[in-house]
Amino acid sequence: MTTPIPQEVMNLVPAYAEIALLIGASAILLIDMFLSKAQRSITYVLSLLMLVVLAGISYADFAAGTTAYTFHGMFVADPMANLLKLFTYLTVGMTLVYSRQYAADRDMLSGNLGGEFYVLALFAMLGQMIMISASSLLSIYLGVELMSLSLYALVAMRRDNVRATEAAMKYFVLGALASGFLLYGMSMLYGATGTLDIREIATAVAAGTIKPTILVFGLVFLVAGLAFKLGAVPFHMWVPDVYDGAPTAVTLLLGGAPKIATFAICIRLLVEGLLPMAFDWQQMLMVLAVMSLVVGNVTAIAQTNIKRMLAYSTIAQIGFVLLGLLAGVAGTTNRTGMDAAYSSAMYYVLTYVLTTVGTFGTLMLLSRAGFDADNIADFKGLSKRSGWFATVMTILLFSLAGVPPMMGFAAKFAVLNSVLATGQIWLTVLAVMFSLIGAFYYLRVIKHIWFDEPVDNAPLAAPADMKLVLSLNGLAIVALGILPGPLLDVSLKAIKATLAA
Repeated sequence: MTTPIPQEVMNLVPAYAEIALLIGASAILLIDMFLSKAQRSITYVLSLLMLVVLAGISYADFAAGTTAYTFHGMFVADPMANLLKLFTYLTVGMTLVYSRQYAADRDMLSGNLGGEFYVLALFAMLGQMIMISASSLLSIYLGVELMSLSLYALVAMRRDNVRATEAAMKYFVLGALASGFLLYGMSMLYGATGTLDIREIATAVAAGTIKPTILVFGLVFLVAGLAFKLGAVPFHMWVPDVYDGAPTAVTLLLGGAPKIATFAICIRLLVEGLLPMAFDWQQMLMVLAVMSLVVGNVTAIAQTNIKRMLAYSTIAQIGFVLLGLLAGVAGTTNRTGMDAAYSSAMYYVLTYVLTTVGTFGTLMLLSRAGFDADNIADFKGLSKRSGWFATVMTILLFSLAGVPPMMGFAAKFAVLNSVLATGQIWLTVLAVMFSLIGAFYYLRVIKHIWFDEPVDNAPLAAPADMKLVLSLNGLAIVALGILPGPLLDVSLKAIKATLAA
C-alpha cells in the first residue's frame, strides 16, 4: 500500500524550481567558502549544473501545459511562466559562460568569497523567477526587490573602480525611486480594490464600482515603475550610465534576463489585472513607445562608446516591445488579435535578449586583462583578427537592426504586423522610419569590423566553452530568423493558455 503524498507537499509542486534554486544557490555559496581561487571553476560548474536541473523541472511543467496556483494564489506556474523561465535559464547560463574569463581577469573571482559573482547572479535569477510567476502585488514586489538588491551588489563588485562605484550609486538611487513608484501604485490599487490578488483586482475593476480617478492615479505610478525597470523614455536616464560604468559581465546580467521578468509582470499587471483599463494604459504605453524609439535611435548615433551605444539601442528595442503590448488592445476586441499581439511582444523580448547576450559576449571576447573593449573603434579590423567571430558579431548587429533573414527581422515584422492590424498606420510607419535611422549605428560598427585596419593585433584568447557558445549563439540567430515559426507558435500557445486560464 502506497503512502499518499501530504497536501502540504503537493502545494509546493508549482514552486519546485524556485525552491530548488534557493537551496542550490545557498549550497553553492557555502561550498565556495572552502574553495581557493584556483578552484573557483568548481563554483562555475555547479552554477551551470544548477541551471540544467532547473531547466528540467520547468520543461516538464511546460510540456504538461497546466496552470497551478499555490501560496494562497500568490504564485502561479502556467505555460507563459514556464516558457519565460526556460529562456531565463538559457540567458543566465550564457552570461556565466561569457563572463568567466572576463571576471577572472579583473579579480572579481578572487578571495574567499570570489564566487559571490555566481551566487548573486543566481539570487537575481530567483527574483526574476518570482516576478515571472507572481500572481499577487506582494509577490511581484518581493521578486522585484530580490532581483534589484542582487544587481545593486553586482554593479558595485569592483569596489576599487571609480566608474563601477559611481554606476552602482546611480543604479541604487534611481532603482529605489522606481521601486517606490511601483509600490505606491500598488498601494493605490490595494486601497481601491481591497485585495492584493491580481485575479481579484481584475474582477473588482471589471465590476465598475470603483472610482476611476483612484484607479488611473495608481495606474500612472505602476506604468512609471515598469518603465523604469524596462528603461523606457523618459525613465531611461540610468541605462547608459549604468551600462557603461558597470563591468561588462554585470552589464550583461542587467540587460538580459531582467527584461524577460519585467515583460512578465507587464502581462500580469496590465493584461491579467487591469485589462478593463486598457484604454488608459494603452495611451501611456504609446507615448513611452514613441519617445523610446525616437530618443533611443537618434541618441545612439552620437555615441562612440559601444556600451553606451548598445544602451540607447536597448531603449529603442524596448519601444518595439511596448508597441506589441499596446497593440493587444488598441482598437480591437478580437481575442485572436490580442493573443497575437502579446505573443509578438514576447517573441520580441526573447529575440532581443538572445541577441544582446551574444553582442556583449563578443565585447568580452575582445577584452582581456587590463583592457576593456568599450569603444566602437576597438572593433576595427576584427575580420583580420578572426573572420569567424567578425561574422558572428555582424550577424548579431544585423539582427538588432532588423535585417532579414536574421531573427530580429522576424521579431520586428511580427510586432509591426500586430500594430498594423489595429489600424494605426501612422504608428507603424513611425516605427519603420526610426528602425531605418537606427540601422546607421549598427552598420557603422560593421564597417569598422570589415573595412578598417586593426588597431590591436593581439590574438583573441578565450576559453573553448565561450567560443563554442558564442558561435552557437550566432548560428541560432540565423536559424531562428529563417525558421521563426516554431518559437512564434510556442509563444502564441503560451499566451493563449495563460490568458485563458
